[in-house]
Amino acid sequence: MLNVGMPNGPQSENNNPFLETSAAANLGYRWTIYEPLVMLNRVKPQEPGKPWLAAKWDWSDNYKKLVLTIRDNVKFSDGQPMTAEDVAYTFGLLKDNKALNIDAVPYKDITPAGNQVTLGFDSSQFVNQVKILQTIVVPKHIWQGIKDPALDTIKNPVGTGPYTLKSFTPQTVIVSQRDGYWQEAPKVKEIRYTSYTDNNAQVSALASGAAEWSFVFIPNYKAVYTNKDPEHYKLWFPAQLAVHGLWFNTEKAPWNSAPLRQAISKVINRDDIFNQGEAGYFYPKNDQVTGIPTPAGDPFIAPQYQGQTVKVDVAAAKAQLTGAGFTFNGDKLQDPSGKPVTLKLTVPSGWSDYITDLEIIKDNLSQIGITATVDKMNQDAWTKSVDTGDFEGLMHWTNDGATPYDMYRDVMDGNRYKPTGQGNINGNYGRFKNDEATRALETYANAEDDASRTAAMATLQKIMIDQQPMIPTSAANSGGEYSTKNWTGWPEEANPYAPAQPTLRNALDIILHLKPAA
Repeated sequence: MLNVGMPNGPQSENNNPFLETSAAANLGYRWTIYEPLVMLNRVKPQEPGKPWLAAKWDWSDNYKKLVLTIRDNVKFSDGQPMTAEDVAYTFGLLKDNKALNIDAVPYKDITPAGNQVTLGFDSSQFVNQVKILQTIVVPKHIWQGIKDPALDTIKNPVGTGPYTLKSFTPQTVIVSQRDGYWQEAPKVKEIRYTSYTDNNAQVSALASGAAEWSFVFIPNYKAVYTNKDPEHYKLWFPAQLAVHGLWFNTEKAPWNSAPLRQAISKVINRDDIFNQGEAGYFYPKNDQVTGIPTPAGDPFIAPQYQGQTVKVDVAAAKAQLTGAGFTFNGDKLQDPSGKPVTLKLTVPSGWSDYITDLEIIKDNLSQIGITATVDKMNQDAWTKSVDTGDFEGLMHWTNDGATPYDMYRDVMDGNRYKPTGQGNINGNYGRFKNDEATRALETYANAEDDASRTAAMATLQKIMIDQQPMIPTSAANSGGEYSTKNWTGWPEEANPYAPAQPTLRNALDIILHLKPAA
């Protein structure tokens, strides 16, 4: 038995693998039942991926055509064979159900023939490759009878994975190994997923050994976790190509001033944020001038920015401000109209790392005469304020992807712009408008050669530096805490074959690597 824990509270039984709010998603057990076409490693986004339910895949016509060769001799857990018809049906399901197609991939032509499925698109899917290739496959013979796939809770989930659902309670879910799995059977016979009440309960379970694998923020991880059993209690939190950082509503004065945003970037102490706010491990420090996390993003950083990091430089920040018409009245900063510069930072109550991050930033800003406040608020109200742009400054994150495109798109895409006050926004929370950035994003997504993509990516990096539409402070992570007491074979820095988070697709790959400890 492998014990996995998540701090998500009581769960309602919902095994729908496409719904991000289902229990299967919250706890991660969907990946033990349903498998992807290709297993991709977001820790090493440049790797081609492992063939999984697709034995091979071939893109052509500038990523407008994809031919998938489906693996033979794979059966669903009910004994029915998995075929190209099932794969085509799954893509059709996503095409026809907007609620399930959460990545909004513009599927068009879907054609099964023999053991192959051919997908055709109107535009290049270069930036959607990962989203398409990591699609899970569901059985047509079951799902075609489901009236509303976006609402059905899938009481008896059937997939090609090595496990089936054994039992469900609001606190505990158990999956057990099934017969007839197409790969070598995992050594783990059963997995118990426990949903703990909150972070404290989850951390206590890790410290006692009741939970062997989790993804949870631990403020003082050495004292309360790893030092309890230094030989076996481990954590590994590698960076991925997404960031956390300080966003401004760039439509509101004075935050519409690029020199002001640049100056603030120069005084934020990212070391303090990493060591104090993120406990020295959770969200890795990100001080690359382009905002692209390293080492995952190294291949994408333009030569002129390689190795360049942001360093705290208060004198340079002040010089930049006065050069842009800002003045100082004593030790207080005034904007070019003579108005004192103040900044209201907002954060949900209870988000302890973000709160500490913002308290650090507040102190940093005082060095250049900005009076900042940190206001804690209800999470729903905060989420609404992000959506409608009703804020001055806050910590938030970006999406991730196989390249920095997704990150930059979240920050700079003019096609996602909505005026302050309008909601239902999907990225560009800072309401940043820059035609050159929008064109560069479009070029990157549709370019017909690598040189054009490289040039577009360099343009985006220059705009990020020159305009600083948001200030990355940390990289997103895809890590986890785990114990080697009973199971070995976990990913780590020396063997980064998968991210360590138990709720990602790669969790299955990790489970298949685990062996009983001697």
